[in-house]
Amino acid sequence: MALLPENLSFSRKILPVIALIGLIFAAVFIWRGLPDRELAEPDKEPPRAQGELADSARVAGAGVVEPSSEIIDIGTALSGLVTDLRVQPGDYVEKGQPLFVVDDRAVRSRITEAGAAINEARAAIEEAQTARRTAQQQLQLYRQVEDAAAVSRAEVIRAEGDAAAANSRLKLAQARLSAAQASAGSARTELGRLTVRAPIAGEILAVNIRPGEFVSTMGGNSQPFIRMGQTRPLYIRVDIDEAEAPRIDLGKDAVVSPRGAADQQVKASFVRAEPLVVPKTSLTNSASERVDVRVLQVLYQLPAPAEGQNALFRVGQQIDAFIPAKQSGSSAQNGEGESPVKPASAPASNGAAQ
Repeated sequence: MALLPENLSFSRKILPVIALIGLIFAAVFIWRGLPDRELAEPDKEPPRAQGELADSARVAGAGVVEPSSEIIDIGTALSGLVTDLRVQPGDYVEKGQPLFVVDDRAVRSRITEAGAAINEARAAIEEAQTARRTAQQQLQLYRQVEDAAAVSRAEVIRAEGDAAAANSRLKLAQARLSAAQASAGSARTELGRLTVRAPIAGEILAVNIRPGEFVSTMGGNSQPFIRMGQTRPLYIRVDIDEAEAPRIDLGKDAVVSPRGAADQQVKASFVRAEPLVVPKTSLTNSASERVDVRVLQVLYQLPAPAEGQNALFRVGQQIDAFIPAKQSGSSAQNGEGESPVKPASAPASNGAAQ
């Protein structure tokens, strides 16, 4: 410490100052790194019931928008290259309208070959008919001869054989004609199957093939070739927890809103409830959500959008739904329509799901 003045102590004066400066820097660093604790309104309004259901018993559920015909996955009956694609997503097609065409050159060649076989068989039939007619006339002349010595028995037998052979050739030619016609009919059937047509009138939702791609009847593609469905009108399929299913007032309209747009609510009319309770597959990403339960699926019909307005709902979109609940003593006491507290002896949800 020869560099310091004699009256200046490093351990008693300089070291405490350095420690104080480090403490100040640490306090400033911690203060600047603290998160913002100010309260702010959420960017998206959480879903909640409005109108008549706001103060009455209700059951909430999540669902998905789907076509009223459900989604139809279009495949192909015969494998081959796609030579013509005639639709794109968003097109509305009629029943029987062509969607895409698979390479049909080989089948058309078979039709040409079958046509040639038909013409050959018809020519053979005409030849056999002429030969049979000639043989029958010759045999008839031999039989009309009264003098037995004028015509030998061998000539009569030969004439009878010629008539029988001509008759056999005619039957063979007719059989060949039937076979050629059947082959042509089969080829024409395959030609029709190479043009994939819409099974119903509806909207094209997705197209996963392009001209030049190979399509197979074995379903080698990871996605369906074309997906379509009847979107006029649209349905929503709402999943209701099995514990809440008995409380639903079936037949009543539901209030639904798109996911993330709770302020835009519409009334959906009841269609039906599926008879089969199925395992839950649609998740809402809620931390408290149970996935080991079964759900009752209830279908509702969405109203058609007003003319000139953009569609609020699209196929595959998630929705939030509020459905009226049956009026009972327990629900009236709960006020908001929440489920009553289960007794301690009630079976656990895991066991029920199993």
